[in-house]
Amino acid sequence: MQSPAVPELAHTHTRPIHWVATATALAGVVALSSLTQPGAATAAQTPAPETKSAPARTAPPDPAAVEFPLECGPVGVVVKKHVAGDLDGDGRPETVAVVHCDAAMGTPPDGMYVLTRAAGSDTPRLVATLVDPGDRTNVDGFAVRDGGITAALLGYSSTDVPRCCPDVRESVKWHWDGGVFVRSESSGARSV
Repeated sequence: MQSPAVPELAHTHTRPIHWVATATALAGVVALSSLTQPGAATAAQTPAPETKSAPARTAPPDPAAVEFPLECGPVGVVVKKHVAGDLDGDGRPETVAVVHCDAAMGTPPDGMYVLTRAAGSDTPRLVATLVDPGDRTNVDGFAVRDGGITAALLGYSSTDVPRCCPDVRESVKWHWDGGVFVRSESSGARSV
């Protein structure tokens, strides 16, 4: 039998003293690393090169600054929702606002209006009525996307239907064409 070329290794079995030595060494490394920290950062931010900036963005018209053509009697007008977007492609945003009278009971009909500002003016003005409150409908889920306006109009199939519970839903779209908002063919009215 041949004897091994290397003497038997002393560390073939771990003993508690080995764990104590490893823990002590690790604690020493952690303690030493906390004493030797890198210096404070001294890099300065360099200014960005000058470029031609985009024109200042114009704020969309504020619907609170417009008098809407609603006859509400002693109650006020409520802006139910408003969304801004460039609808006519002139680079200035317009605001589409859905408003109704602040009725204490029932579901008052909505009006949907487009507001804009003339170039160089801060005063918003109403330029289009998309939904007339006289149509006795309510606007649900409208949006401005890609220069167009989409909405769902909720209405009533007859005068016998309670005004709390519209039973007809119609999807509609408007887009700017030749200086006016054109209403697209609807997808057809359907019962709710």
